[in-house]
Amino acid sequence: MIKLFKRPQFWFLAAFLLFTIAATVVAAAEAAPAPKVDSGDTAWLLTSAALVLLMTPGLAFFYGGLVRRKNVLSLLMQCFMLMCLITMQWALFGYSLAFGPDIKGIIGSLGWFGLKGVGLEPYPAYAATVPHQAFMIFQAMFAIITPGLICGAFAERMKFSTFCVFTLIWATLVYDPVCHWVWGAGGFLKAAGVLDFAGGIVVHINAGVAALACALVLGKRKGYPDKISPPHNLPFAVLGAGLLWFGWFGFNAGSALTSGALATSAFVNTQFAGAAAGLTWALLDWIFNSRSTVLGIITGAVGGLAAVTPASGFITPIGAIWIGIVVSALCYMAVAILKNKLGYDDSLDAFGVHGIGGMWGTLAAGLWATTMVNPAGANGLFYGNPAQFFIQLKAVVITSVYSFVMTFVILKVLNAVMGVRASEQDERIGLDLTQHREAGYTILD
Repeated sequence: MIKLFKRPQFWFLAAFLLFTIAATVVAAAEAAPAPKVDSGDTAWLLTSAALVLLMTPGLAFFYGGLVRRKNVLSLLMQCFMLMCLITMQWALFGYSLAFGPDIKGIIGSLGWFGLKGVGLEPYPAYAATVPHQAFMIFQAMFAIITPGLICGAFAERMKFSTFCVFTLIWATLVYDPVCHWVWGAGGFLKAAGVLDFAGGIVVHINAGVAALACALVLGKRKGYPDKISPPHNLPFAVLGAGLLWFGWFGFNAGSALTSGALATSAFVNTQFAGAAAGLTWALLDWIFNSRSTVLGIITGAVGGLAAVTPASGFITPIGAIWIGIVVSALCYMAVAILKNKLGYDDSLDAFGVHGIGGMWGTLAAGLWATTMVNPAGANGLFYGNPAQFFIQLKAVVITSVYSFVMTFVILKVLNAVMGVRASEQDERIGLDLTQHREAGYTILD
């Protein structure tokens, strides 16, 4: 045995075995290596984030062109304020509430307060090939535009100061929790198998139903409907609709979080649904009003884009076309018939287009979704899985009830504390002058 210890071969073998054992232990103890950042995916996601941000000024032009000229700046100001205010909210605590460490499937914790821990390495639970901050800023753009959609319901009559407070509270108590339910790791709707590729529930149903609550709480505009003049600048609205359509490719295709086949599918479906919906609305106008209108075709296109949003990464192009055709019929009835029968004043049809469109699109995902397009999704009713439709229906009901009740309560409290609606004189003069002391034009109504 002593002679064995004197042999160099022994010590070589021993050293080799010890090194191997040590390397094995170290390898087992080390955390899994950080996923590699993919430059192509990152470039596409950052480009998509910029496209989605552009949608908010696009929305400002779309809405601004549809109101009376004495209120055009108020819409532009509201949308631009959202780009600043919600960005700050998102950085401080909004992102943490929406996507942070889960608390019982309801909300994220404040563990990522001030973006603590949200760095430049990928966070695989959300996006495995892009920096965590890239995913965070992409999602920030959704948080910005969602309350912007609500502006269409209370256009021309909400106090700007109350708007700012309402937006901050609504984003915190309504948008962030719903976002966590659907997209956050551990969210209870996500765990239930709900399909929402790019925000039909989180953005469109959430904002559309909140818009209905706003219209009911604020009441009708003075002179509605007989003394309300038509849109003051349709070219503005067309420009806004074009920017929205352009940005929507980032909205939907960017939600693939990669630059490959899934992004391509969502991109194609976005175009087909928007085109089918715009064409359908133009034909409906032609049938029922003897002429197609510019306002009609852009409204239809926006409705189609909203409707395809939740399903865009789960369906075939033909499914997208059907979604666009049906949503125009539904939104046309909501805008032309339902609103008049119920008598509420949703100034720019935020509920009639985004709310109804989001509901239909979410349900349609439960009809046309197929794992042939996205293996990470599910099959819908038309592909042999009727249960998915009822999962989608459950999400529509839960989100609608929560958004409506919370928005109604927030507005009632704010009305008691600081007042929600501009004075009758301010409304008559116009919000541009009374709220901002500026005028978009030199001639007033």
